Amino acid sequence: MSNQKPVPGTGGDHYIPYEERSGAQSVVYFTRDLSAEGLQRIYERIHGGLTGRVGIKLHTGEPHGPNIIPRSWVQELIQKELPDAAIVETNTYYDGGRYTTENHRETLKVNGWTFCPVDIMDEDGTTALPVKGGKWFTEMHMGKNILNYDSLFVLTHFKGHSKGGFGGSNKNIGIGCADGRIGKAMIHTTPGSDDMWDISNEEFMERMTESAKAVVDHFGEHISYINVMRNMSVSCDCEGTAAEPVVTPNVGILASLDILAVDQACVDLVYAMKEEEHHALVERIESRHGLRQLSYMKELHMGNDRYRLIDIDNGDQKISLQDAVKDLAPFQAE
Repeated sequence: MSNQKPVPGTGGDHYIPYEERSGAQSVVYFTRDLSAEGLQRIYERIHGGLTGRVGIKLHTGEPHGPNIIPRSWVQELIQKELPDAAIVETNTYYDGGRYTTENHRETLKVNGWTFCPVDIMDEDGTTALPVKGGKWFTEMHMGKNILNYDSLFVLTHFKGHSKGGFGGSNKNIGIGCADGRIGKAMIHTTPGSDDMWDISNEEFMERMTESAKAVVDHFGEHISYINVMRNMSVSCDCEGTAAEPVVTPNVGILASLDILAVDQACVDLVYAMKEEEHHALVERIESRHGLRQLSYMKELHMGNDRYRLIDIDNGDQKISLQDAVKDLAPFQAE
């Protein structure tokens, strides 16, 4: 593994307050309406570039995963807005309910993802997409069926993650589009290592982000992002029923055409919570150096870390982070 140190001021355990950032602003839409209707309303704000054949990159979860985006929300959205779309996934790097295509399809049935086509993109092999301007890769191996789509709708359950600190849109496509054998190994493991998870902290965040950049560049203006801040365990949905209990309050749904802005806004909302509300998730993010995802996306010119947060519940008014997380109810399992 490389001993290369991060650029000063970009350490993944160091949160950069909004007022210390510079550069242009993007637009991030926000609703508190955590429902199928809320998802559809905010989708309307960012769907304009989704043309032709649309893939929906969604984490469909390990068997019986308790925290994934509700299936009924996605079903209603597809039926009303994206009747010809397919959910797209890839097989996992670890041995579990989605390691082989056969097991993955059984898990899809268990979790109820049976109302539309689900394309396991690496079922029939891989393709290499170029990584422009990366320091770890010049190309990343993806499930080859990614080439069959004109547009990508990245629908993400924002939560913690055991390796990434947090899982937002960057993780959803950076890990989730890489194929299960070659691409994910490139991100997670030093070639020849006996430890398949030996790459961590700053380097892991950078490798994952370079993979995401390959996807972002491939789709260009035909990609958009929604992050759902609900049931935010410190664990990823890849941990299924073994996920840590949720202790962070639900917040709402965010959407943008800018991958960095939407992930940054979610992280900012977590940090804007009260200490007792965000301590578990902040500890997970910082202990894994997850904030390096954000600073590296900015270095790779993937988007802006400054944004206008637009409240679609109240006449498209600009809203502060503090107002967005004011009076949050403690999390209660449904």
